[in-house]
Amino acid sequence: MPLLLSENDVRAVLSMDDLIASMETALARFSAGAVQQPLRTVLTVGDGHAFYAVMPAFMREPAALGTKLVTVFGSNAERGLPTHLATIVLLDAQTGALQAILDGRYITEARTAAVSAVSAKHLARRGARTLAIFGSGVQARSHLEALTRVRDFAEIRIWSRDPQHAASFAREMQPRCPVPLSPVGSPEQAARSADVIALVTAARDPVLRSEWVSDGAHICAVGACRPDQREMDTALVARARLFVDSRTGALAEAGDIVIPMKERAFDAAHIAGELGEMVGGRVQGRASDRDVTIFKSLGMAVEDVAAARLAWERASERGLGRGFVL
Repeated sequence: MPLLLSENDVRAVLSMDDLIASMETALARFSAGAVQQPLRTVLTVGDGHAFYAVMPAFMREPAALGTKLVTVFGSNAERGLPTHLATIVLLDAQTGALQAILDGRYITEARTAAVSAVSAKHLARRGARTLAIFGSGVQARSHLEALTRVRDFAEIRIWSRDPQHAASFAREMQPRCPVPLSPVGSPEQAARSADVIALVTAARDPVLRSEWVSDGAHICAVGACRPDQREMDTALVARARLFVDSRTGALAEAGDIVIPMKERAFDAAHIAGELGEMVGGRVQGRASDRDVTIFKSLGMAVEDVAAARLAWERASERGLGRGFVL
């Protein structure tokens, strides 16, 4: 009988440590060619500021088959609703039968941060001590949880376009974090001398400039997910050793890459590799302590399907969720 798993069910069975390990495997499998995953289909809804995407994937080992249906409605914030909502349909990879329907909002939130943590684990310099988070929303919270699991930070800076949001974030999250959280007044203050920078904003234009970024920094660029949006200026992306989750996806959808390419700042060969290739040892990661490294994240269906499979297995073992008949 298929299971219906709520967000609370998913939260109960997926830890961030589990997700980091699961995402590392999924990324390596994807880049090794053991995953079938087309470029996601994205529909523009209404006035052009809302999106609906369909994201299917099949991973051979561990076998996982499913599709995420995801919406991004920025206006939801005014309604007191999450801007990103998702549902994941998980199927039996042997028969095609329905296994589970899962709320995908938390999976999207947590797996995104877990993938960023994989990038920081492999690409941030040893001894990285200062983290800067650009943004104060859901992804800022999940990235704080994930990144502090792979690096031992001594200082964490928070910048938001709204200083009150940054201050509220620091007050809310400080009891859960042993490291001092310091709201700062400008993106430059946040970025200067930071070892790891997480960009998790809703920006459509650059919020991080190359001259603010020290040699040796690692950047997790998460927020801009359409070809006309970006969080980094051209000089920074051109200067860095650049990694992506999927070359195909990045060249089609990542404004941080597509826009500089249109400006002829670099071509597709500037991408050093997929994160899964680097995890699997097929491409070199950081070449020196002076390298600026960037991981440009768009999110992939295989990440959602792998996380959903793990949640379904754990929930089945623990008797969580609700069975239903179609």
